[in-house]
Amino acid sequence: MRVSVIGCGYLGAVHAACMAENGHEVVGVDVDPARIERLAAGRAPFVEPGLPELLATHVGSGRLRFTTRMEDAADAEVHFLGVGTPQRADGAAADLSYLEAAVRSLIDAVAERPGTRPLVVGKSTVPVGTARQVGERLRARGMTLLWNPEFLREGRAVQDTLAPDRLVYGVLEPGQQDEAVAILDAVYARQLADGTPRIVTGAETSELVKVAANSFLATKISFINAMAELCDRTGADVTVLADAIGIDERIGRKFLHAGIGFGGGCLPKDIRAFMARAGELGASDSLSFLREIDLINARARQHAADRVSRALEGVLTGRTIAVLGAAFKPLSDDIRDSPALAVANKLALRGATVRVTDPAAMDHVRREFPVLRAVDDVEEAVRGADLVFLGTEWPQFVQLDPVATRELVAQPIVVDGRNALDPRTWRDAGWEYIGTGRP
Repeated sequence: MRVSVIGCGYLGAVHAACMAENGHEVVGVDVDPARIERLAAGRAPFVEPGLPELLATHVGSGRLRFTTRMEDAADAEVHFLGVGTPQRADGAAADLSYLEAAVRSLIDAVAERPGTRPLVVGKSTVPVGTARQVGERLRARGMTLLWNPEFLREGRAVQDTLAPDRLVYGVLEPGQQDEAVAILDAVYARQLADGTPRIVTGAETSELVKVAANSFLATKISFINAMAELCDRTGADVTVLADAIGIDERIGRKFLHAGIGFGGGCLPKDIRAFMARAGELGASDSLSFLREIDLINARARQHAADRVSRALEGVLTGRTIAVLGAAFKPLSDDIRDSPALAVANKLALRGATVRVTDPAAMDHVRREFPVLRAVDDVEEAVRGADLVFLGTEWPQFVQLDPVATRELVAQPIVVDGRNALDPRTWRDAGWEYIGTGRP
């Protein structure tokens, strides 16, 4: 099929490459010329395992192309809307201006192709009710809209697109959009043939599925971080606590990893936008708990900075701290709302010299965090350091040799912000090991 993907940021670029892998003829559209230039050359504009290979293969074959002109995509049978919906600068609500601009541009481009009646598929994370508003505008121009939320995990986005754990279709008129559902089934024929569950529901439910899922995950993370704070005050061990309660199949062990909290471009802004939308609908009390989830997440970063300060006897001025990790999670160069950088910045503001290293994100750190000293390798970061802080659990950091590393530092103190290191191994090597919620 002829498919367009409008918006070639993180979501759109991955989706476009994976749709080409599905066998479709794909054109990606974005207003950023620099991004399009990189993609058109078959180069990924961000770190995501598997994406460079897909781009090289399908751009090279001509099955996948990229453009800044919406007119170049107007003849597609299916248009995916994958533009960003960041938090607004003046509040917690989602900024829908990019989505609105994309819809206007698509309507204008299709209007120049008489007789064209494409299917439009929304993938962006939006406040509930957005799909119906967009759908009515498109229907007036002869187009049909389905909402098909994404459930990507950075670092595993290609896998999550090619082998998703579910497909959700949101329809505006149940029972009257069978043709549209059949078209989207054809787009995802490979995934459906592999047995991926498909849920067809109303548009409003499909919008809520995404934000509800993110809110639940954020709740689990903040819950275990709240328990970690209690463990720190009582001498209990949060890792054993998580193991014990995680055995209960009603709870599960996933996302019960205490540390410095969640970050990135999705969970923080999505729960805030969810709360804002609930307020607009007169249901703010129903999501009031998310406000505390957000606060607990912020406190986890503050507690980490406080643990570092206590380990250095409350004196940070003149001390050198090595922060291992800048991306908000491993296998990504995304530093949006990065917990590791939030902690690093707090330490720098208290007077410490903070050296940060990361396998993928250093260009972003140098550009956006000039107060931090960005270095390219672990050895340079830890040499002469008074304390080492693990902020992102990259495998190469978790697998560091504590004996060899001890020879480089001024003081063998490690604060494990992710509870990813083995305490016994590091203590046996002569380190003072400080975890999160661990005695």
